[in-house]
Amino acid sequence: MKILGIASESHDAGVAVLSDGRPVIVLEEERLNREKHTSAFPRNALIELCEDGKRSFEDVDLITTPWDMRRLRWTFFKAVVGHPPASFNLVRPGADTTNNTSLVALNYFLRRGLRRQFPTHRLPPIINVGHHESHAAIYFVSPFEEATVLVMDGYGDDAATSAFMGKSNRVERCWHGRFFDSIGMIYTLVTEHLGFYAFEEGTVMALAACGADTYVEDMRDIVHLQPEGRFSIDMTYFNYDRYGMLRPFTRKFLDTFGPARARGTPLCDRHRDLARALQTVTEEVVLHVVRGLRRQYPSRNLVFTGGVALNCVANGRVLADGGFERVWIPPCASDTGGPLGSALWHYHQTLRLPRHYELTHAYHGTEYSAAAIADALDSAELRYERLTESELIERVADDLAADKIVGWFQGRFEIGPRALGNRSILASPLKAAIREIMNARVKFREPFRPFAPAVLVEHATKYFELSQPDPYMTVAVRVRPERAREIPAAVHVDGTARIQTVDRAANPRYYAVIEAFRQRTGVPVILNTSFNKQEPIVARPEEAISCFLRTEMDVLVLGDFYCIDRKAAAVRSALDSFKVIEANKRGGE
Repeated sequence: MKILGIASESHDAGVAVLSDGRPVIVLEEERLNREKHTSAFPRNALIELCEDGKRSFEDVDLITTPWDMRRLRWTFFKAVVGHPPASFNLVRPGADTTNNTSLVALNYFLRRGLRRQFPTHRLPPIINVGHHESHAAIYFVSPFEEATVLVMDGYGDDAATSAFMGKSNRVERCWHGRFFDSIGMIYTLVTEHLGFYAFEEGTVMALAACGADTYVEDMRDIVHLQPEGRFSIDMTYFNYDRYGMLRPFTRKFLDTFGPARARGTPLCDRHRDLARALQTVTEEVVLHVVRGLRRQYPSRNLVFTGGVALNCVANGRVLADGGFERVWIPPCASDTGGPLGSALWHYHQTLRLPRHYELTHAYHGTEYSAAAIADALDSAELRYERLTESELIERVADDLAADKIVGWFQGRFEIGPRALGNRSILASPLKAAIREIMNARVKFREPFRPFAPAVLVEHATKYFELSQPDPYMTVAVRVRPERAREIPAAVHVDGTARIQTVDRAANPRYYAVIEAFRQRTGVPVILNTSFNKQEPIVARPEEAISCFLRTEMDVLVLGDFYCIDRKAAAVRSALDSFKVIEANKRGGE
């Protein structure tokens, strides 16, 4: 059976193909249309999956979506978005959405988009899966035969926090919190209040380490911890249940925490302290919920997913103090995992088909051929070499040991928001200055932002206080003090690092580069950050080349192709610009 999961009309649009319970391909539309967290219909992703490997749209048995609008009330869109999207205009304010009206609207607009793109194709049936059920379904590809499953995000169909129990090929919902009791929504709103865009919560998480405890008690007054792992939000601080994003805060919030910061203006102590208060209370809430689940349910395994599960500092607390023996957080915990999750839910939960696949790596995007890479390099008029694998590994390890910054583009790109070794920028962690150089000259972002250390899995516990592998960069842990001086560029101001453990079987070439670096320096750790510059992570060779030329990376590696032709390309670009200017002058004369 082949199932196509599609997410559209909400942020993080994308598609996934599940064939007999195995992910074939997972594509986020933002990687292809180059619009971060896009809500556009996933036209490019559908083109890519139909062309890649000569797959046919017509052999899909059914389509799933990660929303079930029958239980989502109109107030959701009024509160969260400020206005309903076009796909739900058939639902009138105050209508009873337990009927099929909104469901018909959702599927109508999805079918319309598909017919526009595939006018001659047969359209399969559409199955709507609940949003938190789609998140929870990632359990089916977890390493556990049974587990407690926690979903926490900004909002779902009917809640922002849900708990499930997973056993074999079944997942059952145990409880869910109230819709507006959302720590994820509070984090997003305060992120915007601090002058950052929505979905820049990671920036606030990093900023929090630089703040003091000035506002922690005030923030604790907003979120009330309750028995059995529950919590509630004091809505006297907020208006988003009535006015949405147009006026999310009450005067009480503004009097307590101060006015919003205008984007681009300097950060001051008040902003850093508010970020710290937000992060501190978020960690307390997440840990409270997790401990409540551990007391109530028998499993010693936890699957944590939803947008809040991207908070790697809170996850570190969960791993260390949550009471579970093993914690698994998928690489696509955010809504990027919705299409895959909806397909998994239908395959296992609805059809009751057995589990036979475990997600052991994140590389489920598109791979580009050597010919496509060579064409892209030739089109950019870059000089390059094609090396054997051993030559490439040795060359790149030498570059990293010499403090060069390497753009690293390999194989299929990753699912989820993290670059995990196939669309990464790599550097040495041995000198603290490299962090400032990368933030200022490559990433063009705030100087307090940290970089993730990628460590060979067998050496991880020597450098980090870690109890289990973390291949998906989901947990921030403390760097062992005696090792921190060896890798200063990898250590955040609070002594932690958001690590990635690298296993040879999951990514042999990436592993080999780190091992070759270890042989040269004695350190089995390199820095890894996403291959982008204030844009979605690159997907195609052309985007990698463009990013290389727009930043101050020293080396570009695309598959087997090795390029250092930055200066020659820059000179050619300057000459071309000069020729255009001179031609325009002559035309004017």
